[in-house]
Amino acid sequence: MAAEGDVDLDLEAEENCTGKPVEKPRKHDSGAADLERVTDYAEEKEISSSDLETAMSVIGDRRSREQKAKQEREKELAKVTIKKEDVELIMCEMEISRTVAERSLREHMGNVVEALVALTN
Repeated sequence: MAAEGDVDLDLEAEENCTGKPVEKPRKHDSGAADLERVTDYAEEKEISSSDLETAMSVIGDRRSREQKAKQEREKELAKVTIKKEDVELIMCEMEISRTVAERSLREHMGNVVEALVALTN
């Protein structure tokens, strides 16, 4: 009388009549090879500290220039004189806040028609 393990082995031997071991299907081997190539490339590439410092300084300079330009634009807009009646008109017609109405008027040098056209577009 054979043990259960022996019976299972006999069944496996019957299924594989050629005598060659059964190979498992390889589903993800090509993806793994591609992944290895990608990670190998990333591991070989190093970032030097001088390149990093240069990039950071360029970014910092750009931000400071943008901030300075924004402040200059705000100063120019603050110099534009606008009428209270114009602000009230835009607020009532467009149903927007006072700050948005003032900003639009200042950007269009106090011209009510241009400000309204810009707000409707």
